[in-house]
Amino acid sequence: MNTIQNPGSKADSKRVLIIGGGFAGLNAALELGGVPGVEVTLVDRHNYHLFQPLLYQVAMAGLSPADIATPIRSLLSRYKNTSVLLGEAQSIDLPGRKVQFDFGELEYDYLVLACGATHSYFGHNEWEVYAPGLKNISQATEIRKRVLSAFEHAERITDPDEQKKYLTYVIVGGGPTGVELAGAIGEMSRFTLSKDFRRINPSHTRVILVEAGPRILPMFSEEQANRAARDLENLGVQLWTSSVVTNINEDGVELGSERIRAATVLWAAGVEASKLGQSEGMQTDNRGRVMVEPDLSLTNYPNVFVAGDQACYTHQTGKPLPGTAPVALQQGRSIGKNIRTEIQGKPRSEFRFRDKGQMATIGRSRAIVEMGKFKLAGFFAWVVWLVVHVFYLTGFKNRVLVVMQWAWSYLSFRRGARLIVGKEWDPEPVQEPQHEHENENEEVPVSSEH
Repeated sequence: MNTIQNPGSKADSKRVLIIGGGFAGLNAALELGGVPGVEVTLVDRHNYHLFQPLLYQVAMAGLSPADIATPIRSLLSRYKNTSVLLGEAQSIDLPGRKVQFDFGELEYDYLVLACGATHSYFGHNEWEVYAPGLKNISQATEIRKRVLSAFEHAERITDPDEQKKYLTYVIVGGGPTGVELAGAIGEMSRFTLSKDFRRINPSHTRVILVEAGPRILPMFSEEQANRAARDLENLGVQLWTSSVVTNINEDGVELGSERIRAATVLWAAGVEASKLGQSEGMQTDNRGRVMVEPDLSLTNYPNVFVAGDQACYTHQTGKPLPGTAPVALQQGRSIGKNIRTEIQGKPRSEFRFRDKGQMATIGRSRAIVEMGKFKLAGFFAWVVWLVVHVFYLTGFKNRVLVVMQWAWSYLSFRRGARLIVGKEWDPEPVQEPQHEHENENEEVPVSSEH
């Protein structure tokens, strides 16, 4: 078995292995960067850190992937005690303190699991091919391709019923992601694309947001959710609440006896934690999140921590904390600090989440913000949303690019990333030219001009 050794490791150093370069994993690594007596190794399936709260902007052609992603190596390069590896974890040996990756095996003294979450189709994984979710850049570019391609197909179709199908978009899930996607499609069809086509009128696009519960944005107050609903309706979005999806196929969505014919269906209804924690016999909840102690460690393995979307932390409110970026960011920092203080011979501290509020955007210059008893909606809420998201973007270059891109989109109603690109490159085989000659020994003339 191939055991990989950190090139900078020392015999008396504590080896900290972090799996996942999202908000939790990255901030744990940053807290341990440069700490004497600690050797950190961060492993992720991708070489970049992704700012997921703005991923929907990539899906809706508002931003390019490079605007919201930064190489992990560049973020941690200044720390000599930190290594970054590209790979995927396959199994964990908790008693032996080892993790098997697709490139070999790594040993650890402390392990931080921050593998995130994937979409849950509630036992209907066959729906994914018809209704992609939004968790990574590949999914975002696939959604962008489907959304823009639907307009292109409608432009060249003469059958009114088929045109209606291609100009119908269904978003399943009335949480922040679903609301942001629905608002962005409604806005793009009515303002950005309205003058770009000749045979169709994009402003007649039908956008339907389906929610199983009685209202959208259940995590917000009813007053704020109603304001968001009105803003969506002003963009032409239809809200179907108390509607449970029973089937999704190539022809659209079924809700009991009702059917919506749609060429584009997007999924934003549920998530489940990474399978890595579930497969290792850790105690999990019904969403696959690992149950953790007040300091985010495992009950029988205090040297193993779980954070972010992969953790189920109920010690503060009695309910699991939401899978949001602020939760993951604070948990990553807390774990890093606890490892550092324990190595220094000091006691650990319990994790306490500092809730700084929540927000959601609904198209151009519309948003809702809740910070305790403080509530804001409309343009000024959108400004707050913009400032907060730009502040948390990693890297100065990313912030400047995003501000410039948004300023251009806001003033011109244009979207600069409206490219339809394939997810995979499938080159056609090259065929050698065939020449027929009466004499097999006849020389083929070659021109010096080529």
